[in-house]
Amino acid sequence: MSDKPLIILAGGGTGGHLYPGVAVAQELCALPGGADILFLCTGREIDSVILQPTGFEFMAQPIVPVVRSVNGLLRFWRKFRETGEMVKKVLRERKPQAVLGLGGYAAGVAVQRAAKMGIPTAILNPDAIPGKANQYLMRYSSVVCCQFDETSQYVSSKRRGKLVTTGCPIRGEILQTPPRGEAAGRLMIEGNLQTLVVTGASQGAKTINEAVPELLKGMALTGWQVLHLAGRDHAESVQKAYQDVKVKARVIDFTPAMADVWAVADLAISRSGASSCAEMTACGVPSILLPYPFHRDMHQRANALVLADAGAAVLVDDLKDSRKNAAALKPVVESLLNDLPKRQAMAAAAKKLGRPDAAYRVAAKITEIISAGR
Repeated sequence: MSDKPLIILAGGGTGGHLYPGVAVAQELCALPGGADILFLCTGREIDSVILQPTGFEFMAQPIVPVVRSVNGLLRFWRKFRETGEMVKKVLRERKPQAVLGLGGYAAGVAVQRAAKMGIPTAILNPDAIPGKANQYLMRYSSVVCCQFDETSQYVSSKRRGKLVTTGCPIRGEILQTPPRGEAAGRLMIEGNLQTLVVTGASQGAKTINEAVPELLKGMALTGWQVLHLAGRDHAESVQKAYQDVKVKARVIDFTPAMADVWAVADLAISRSGASSCAEMTACGVPSILLPYPFHRDMHQRANALVLADAGAAVLVDDLKDSRKNAAALKPVVESLLNDLPKRQAMAAAAKKLGRPDAAYRVAAKITEIISAGR
């Protein structure tokens, strides 16, 4: 049995939750004395796709998101109870030194149970506006690791003392920018052309997928190429959309090799999820951000505003309609494709916002709360 401290990281269901956790786990293992890592994730396929290659141990929790129907609520409650029993057993048998919540519905049970058992706990809060789960879990956490200073505006005064701005953790390989030509070769695009990267993060973004081929129709793309990350299950339909409008584009569904993507990106059209914002700022990528428009609190819009106010991005509201989005995006895209000084200024502003040492900062905070709890 290992004599290294065990740290549990709870959360999953999207790359936005898991990738920051992987970055923190890597830093914890690199600290003096190292650490053993256990991810308590979800049963979604994306979790195993992301975690399997890392070599970290992971276990799928039964927990499911809340669906507001009678059957949905009953299923949630049943799975919640099953998850509670599973987590309680893991905590008792494995005796972790600390638990880090990665956000979302899959983090709650482990953080709450650990806190009640006297195990030091922390949570990641990478969005400017904390979600409902994180708002609730703040009461059970010693430290809340935030990406943005602006989060304090959305937290009650009695919780603000727990906030620390660490940045959003990014995997080390993303920060080790590969040579552009090598990255382009692996992505199967041209190394001597400027690249417009289009991405809706790991799940894809339907409104972006539909709008971008439409807006590029008939646009002069001299010297540019398009790399479109369409999301799982969407690549075929997006490729057809480009063919229909006679625009050449390299379309892929998903890649974990985002270091290659950001290495070739001269401009990005993207959602403004927390991890995407963290990666683009750390890598100095100028961006056009279309925040996810269907969340009640519009937390992606708050993220995008931080970048836009700093001059690192242009915010274009997603109008939930492909033609309206294409019309709104077109003048912005045309202007930036033809304005190198503007893109360079945005890239510099993005770099200034970036916190490439965020994973180390979070790992250090975890060691602090472990020491304080002894």
